Amino acid sequence: MTTASLTPAIGRSTLPFVDRFHPDRPLEVNIYRPAGHKPNDPVVVVQHGMLRNGDEYRDFWIDAAEKHGILIVAPTFSNEHFPQAEGYNNGLVLGADGAIAARDNWLYSVPQRVLEALRAGGVIDRPVIRIFGHSAGGQFVHRMLATQGAEPFEAAMASNPGWYTLPCLDRSFPEGLGELGLDRAALARWLAYPMIIFAGDQDIATADPNLPSQAEALAQGPHRYGRAHFMFDFAKREAARLGLPCNWQLIAVNGIGHDGAAMSRAAAAYWFEGGRIPSAEELGQQAAPVL
Repeated sequence: MTTASLTPAIGRSTLPFVDRFHPDRPLEVNIYRPAGHKPNDPVVVVQHGMLRNGDEYRDFWIDAAEKHGILIVAPTFSNEHFPQAEGYNNGLVLGADGAIAARDNWLYSVPQRVLEALRAGGVIDRPVIRIFGHSAGGQFVHRMLATQGAEPFEAAMASNPGWYTLPCLDRSFPEGLGELGLDRAALARWLAYPMIIFAGDQDIATADPNLPSQAEALAQGPHRYGRAHFMFDFAKREAARLGLPCNWQLIAVNGIGHDGAAMSRAAAAYWFEGGRIPSAEELGQQAAPVL
């Protein structure tokens, strides 16, 4: 079964979506559509964290959506149908037996098919499309870029991931890109893409139960902010070793910890207000982090 089109109402909506490669794993797409949004106005795809709270992540972007005329699209992968990190952050790349799944089954192409359904519904045509993911969603976004390429996203931001897949072919997925059938050209494309690692400089908790703690993650640093620097430095060194360009950026958001709402507001300002990073006071960091 395939959902041929999506046509959301004005304002908030939550629409069912059945991906043709996962007909037994229904999704929801949480959308905010400003009243004046036209098919070539901006679109931001938002990937939620481990709480599978696409509705909240959509809502974090509503003020920016109204201010800048942005369509917000938050594909939501429930824990029921896409359980644990293997079923979301790691994209169903590995089967239960640890074997590499068929490429069509990887989740990283689902956002593109959601956009195709919105295009079929007449909601979008050829807009500038960006993708933002926080926490587990940041893991999803950077692994999507690594394994699928960037199309159709003209900008991408991985915000506060718990750990990273490194841009190398000699370590097995998800630590690296080994054994996935990718080659040096795929690695070069990823390194050349202007991916933004968006890191709250107060995301330094080491006892967070949601912080990945396997040996491969701990080797990247004691906390998320340190791991962002490890990833960026590793990429620069690997690109230099291979004689490849690396166009990634590491951007610190000062005064912010593991807060999806604050990081969403910071991302919106950066993209739609001329590269501005608001202060922590303006971003209004929450007392409790939003994953």
